Amino acid sequence: MSFSSGARVSLTIEDIAFGGEGVARLDDFVVFVPFVLVGEVVEAEITEVKKNFARARLVRVIQPSPERVEPACRYFAACGGCQYQHIAYATQLRLKHKQIVDLFQRIGGVRAGVVAPVIPCPQPYGYRNRIMVRSQWNKPAQKLNLGFIRWDGGLVEDIEECQIAEPALNAQIKHVRAHPPPKGGIKVVLRIPPEGWDVPPDSFFQNNSFLLPKLVEAVRECLRGVGVQASACSGGGVRDPKEQAEACTPTGRQLVDLYCGVGFFGIELADAVESFVGVEYDQRAIKAAQRNAAARGRTNGEFMAATVEEALPQLLKRFSPQTTTVLLDPPRKGCRPPTLQLLRRERPAQIIYVSCHPATMARDLNILCRGGVFDVVRVLPLDMFPQTQHVECVTDLRAVENTPASSG
Repeated sequence: MSFSSGARVSLTIEDIAFGGEGVARLDDFVVFVPFVLVGEVVEAEITEVKKNFARARLVRVIQPSPERVEPACRYFAACGGCQYQHIAYATQLRLKHKQIVDLFQRIGGVRAGVVAPVIPCPQPYGYRNRIMVRSQWNKPAQKLNLGFIRWDGGLVEDIEECQIAEPALNAQIKHVRAHPPPKGGIKVVLRIPPEGWDVPPDSFFQNNSFLLPKLVEAVRECLRGVGVQASACSGGGVRDPKEQAEACTPTGRQLVDLYCGVGFFGIELADAVESFVGVEYDQRAIKAAQRNAAARGRTNGEFMAATVEEALPQLLKRFSPQTTTVLLDPPRKGCRPPTLQLLRRERPAQIIYVSCHPATMARDLNILCRGGVFDVVRVLPLDMFPQTQHVECVTDLRAVENTPASSG
């Protein structure tokens, strides 16, 4: 295709890629455009040309989709924090479901039928309890910008408020603006402490309190169904959760909660297992987890300050695979290969994988399920991040009977 940066073109949007950019074609040459919807005809300006694709910025919408809405935020399409404010919320949910299905099929080899509809957030705006604002010296304007990275590069978009943050955080933004950092390049984390939880300043905790009960419910639903064999759930369908829960209420099982942070999942699920062990390398988080467990009277668990690679081998020897569930809630980069290979060799009865990054989860699922060692029973997506490209997924995997143990 013979065009260069700066050229203006008319495009029809065919799809929305994972990450939020619209996909269009010019004579089979792919062009990515942000802030559009499927079916729209738009004018766009080419900003980058590669061998197999180009990127463009949206100039104007010629024929809008009926699912286009007015963004709530005045910084949308400049600030890089949100990608979907121009899309009706119900459409966002359908879009994320399609993206998860496509991604899990393509990368993870996961059947489409096991992916449930995306659970909506009861509060699509004003939900984040933690944000990080950055400071950057704006030389042309001779002032300090405070805000978020722009969608189109490394510059900071100066903001006075964030529509997806809880109101209390917007009050904190005003305080930071009134008392700015002494120079650019400084990051400032703003957080509303979760009620009833001891969370050290740099320790992880879920950013959406409004959908958190549903996340716990999704993991508990998977845990309650541990007695169902993978073979009974395969074939492209998902059993009714109530039927599944009634069919199997196993007792005497152990939960190994990896990347446990301040102990959230282990503590919340302690009443559903005989015992649990939380593993986290952050020693301050482990001490907080111990305090959180004591505050809730959870006496059937323990916490280990160690890396997953250090702790997992001894835990899988300590507990019987037939009665053990391993809960994985790793960072966005996913699990390290040695961890996945150890799980393939030892084959605990169930793995519950929780992640906010479907691409790395799909990659890890492909490794875990290779050769029929594990089977994905169901994927439960939750919209923990409305208005953005991100989505949380809870995936239920079961060890497959009569499959030879894997060495790698």
